[in-house]
Amino acid sequence: MSTGQFSNEAIQANRPRVALIAGPTASGKSDLAVQLALAAYEHGLPATVINADSAQVYADLAVLSARPSEEEMRGVPHRLFGSWDGAMPCSAADWANAARAEIDAAHAAGRLAVLVGGTGLYLRTLIDGIAPVPDIDPAIREAVRALPVTEAHDALSREDPQAAARLSSADTTRVARALEVVRSTGKPLGHWQARLEGGIGNRIDLAATILLPDRAWLYERCDRRFGLMLELGAIAEVERLLARDLDPALPVMRAIGVPEIAAWLRGEITQEEAKAQGALATRRYAKRQYTWFRHQPPQDWKRIERYNSDFKDQIATLLHYFGLT
Repeated sequence: MSTGQFSNEAIQANRPRVALIAGPTASGKSDLAVQLALAAYEHGLPATVINADSAQVYADLAVLSARPSEEEMRGVPHRLFGSWDGAMPCSAADWANAARAEIDAAHAAGRLAVLVGGTGLYLRTLIDGIAPVPDIDPAIREAVRALPVTEAHDALSREDPQAAARLSSADTTRVARALEVVRSTGKPLGHWQARLEGGIGNRIDLAATILLPDRAWLYERCDRRFGLMLELGAIAEVERLLARDLDPALPVMRAIGVPEIAAWLRGEITQEEAKAQGALATRRYAKRQYTWFRHQPPQDWKRIERYNSDFKDQIATLLHYFGLT
């Protein structure tokens, strides 16, 4: 992933100014983004918060995605929150195209763009670009997706050994993707990934902060959050989704909490089991995000490993970077 120079160098006026607040779910990202936007406004630079979370893009998941409420937004403009109907999947490329437009609009209006979210694939696609893989032959896709993952991985070992070595033999989605690419295009996935297109990392002035609070604190917060979601409307949210009879393979139907609550509503598990399974799924997701954000982004992306609800130090550093103090 491309780096943003987190330093005191002069701001390049011809580049859109972008702050990035990233990290695992329940780490306090949304609150920091709003506090930064308000502080920037006080220093003469209005800001727009732009969502980079793959669940918060869906209008159907206001509660289960912990989408900020109007009260929590505190008058700060928020974009790409609830912008997709659940029947229309939002790919990383779809989101990146929309985010580019929002960043450009913020820049044109003289505003700071504040990206906030925990979906690493979204951020990587926006900053570094996307591999220009041609459309996959539908017949090949259907044949590959019908294979058991062990057979698909064995085939991948023969047809794209590099991808097979990189991917877990149990990673159904990524193994199938790599196999369908090599079979449909005649070239391995790595060939296309080396030709990334559309990234904006080299044309924005980026300052990134990653929140990585204590894991025990984070997991306990995940448990409390999911329990609160059940009280605040998550059950009705899933009931409305089920009433739409959407394809269960859609991302909105696989979002954390939806399968667990749906199973309870169908009488397959108890409410307590749904609560426990939803909390566990949230913790596991937070753990994956935590690991990704600790190791994958550039090392000059500032990592904050101590939670502080007022975020004074982080805000002061970001304001200084953008020449506001």
